[in-house]
Amino acid sequence: MKSALLNIQSLLLLATTLLQSHYATSRIPILHSYAHLSLSVKDYGATGTGLQYDTVAIQSAIDDCSSAFFLHRRRCLVKFPPGKYLTATLYLKSGVTLNISENATLLGGTRLEDYPEKQDRWYVVVAEDAADVGITGGGEINGQGLEFVKRFDERKNVMVSWNETGACLGDECRPRLVGFIGCRNVRVWDVSFNEPAYWCLHIVRCQNTSIHDVSIYGDFNSPNNDGIDIEDSNNTLITRCVINTGDDAICPKTYTGPIYNLTATDCWIKTKSSAIKLGSASSYAFKHLVFDNITIVESHRGLGLQIRDGGNVSDITFSNINITTRYYDPSWWGRAEPIYITTCPRDSNSKAGSISNLQFINITSVSENGVFLSGSKGGILSDLKFLNVNLTYKRWTNYTDGLVDYRPGCQGLVNRSTTAGFVMEHIDGLVFENVNMRWSEEKTGLWNIPLDFRPSTVNNVSLLHFYSGLYRQ
Repeated sequence: MKSALLNIQSLLLLATTLLQSHYATSRIPILHSYAHLSLSVKDYGATGTGLQYDTVAIQSAIDDCSSAFFLHRRRCLVKFPPGKYLTATLYLKSGVTLNISENATLLGGTRLEDYPEKQDRWYVVVAEDAADVGITGGGEINGQGLEFVKRFDERKNVMVSWNETGACLGDECRPRLVGFIGCRNVRVWDVSFNEPAYWCLHIVRCQNTSIHDVSIYGDFNSPNNDGIDIEDSNNTLITRCVINTGDDAICPKTYTGPIYNLTATDCWIKTKSSAIKLGSASSYAFKHLVFDNITIVESHRGLGLQIRDGGNVSDITFSNINITTRYYDPSWWGRAEPIYITTCPRDSNSKAGSISNLQFINITSVSENGVFLSGSKGGILSDLKFLNVNLTYKRWTNYTDGLVDYRPGCQGLVNRSTTAGFVMEHIDGLVFENVNMRWSEEKTGLWNIPLDFRPSTVNNVSLLHFYSGLYRQ
């Protein structure tokens, strides 16, 4: 009896194996590993030479991988062996993770016909309304951003804009690198994103996103090549990322809905714009955001809140952050502020948003300009706290100082002729505790106002253990 049972079990196992083998050979190549299903783009005919387009082969692998995910209820990897894979837009689907191996590069096409008709879907890789998707593997996705430079300029490159074709308007008509739109359970890790022509990693209306151990590099002189843009998305974690780019590095925005529960930790950032910037798109709320243990190097701005469209900001914490900011060409927004907060409306059709319950804890900076805290008549800054903050002010570039930058919109660039430790406008509730400001002895004529504010617009200020003095090496 025991022998008969064993024979029956063996036959059942064989029948199941044959059925699975028939399905796989009729539609999908061999699926490796029990933990993850996997397909190789090479099995679909991808050349990996970087000279001819592999779009059809790669998209076929993605489509079959997603079908396998729904069949087996296990995530599926699309594997890229070493090589260069030139592609038009790829559509990432539910259950699929792109596994771009070390020494493998996914190259974005540089022709208008490589991208969909609608500009808002111009990505090298895009996932829309998908779940359980990701990118990993140790390789890179490269947008060939330098191919979109019309004229190289150390101050700021002049970029190609496909508006000349009628495909879109304005001077920012170029493809983004990677986008997740309306997705759930997104994971991006152990991968490099290089040389985007426009924004690099775009998270739009997503829930539950994890981005870790990612390297982002964009040409330092190219505008609009943001690092990570988080738009109308909730429950987002960014950690252990290196971002070196020309434009804003980590940039939460609200166009159609709020942002809640964003945490960014353990990152290294260098940019000609803002290292961290909330806005300027800010039609809805920002709430429960944490930025911790971040190093910001030689950037134009450190920590920025640029609220222009009526959204309210509350419960934001910046902690354990080391900042160096310096002047760059004034064609870039920013004037070397380590911390920059503004709420002035974008234009006469916009309303002011408010900012409240903002904390800066254990912040150290060396900067060529002071801190700028500027509310507005309809957008008061309230309940701001600076705890254990060390600020050193010194000059080392030759750019003109004394300018206050309200851009975009508002008053533009305003010449104040002096440099203050803190410029403060339209504030109700401000606490300084253990704040140490040190001033360089060089060009001391410009460092003549530790705290610059009008009592008529700034109320309820508390100073405890506040120090201001000369910096001596």
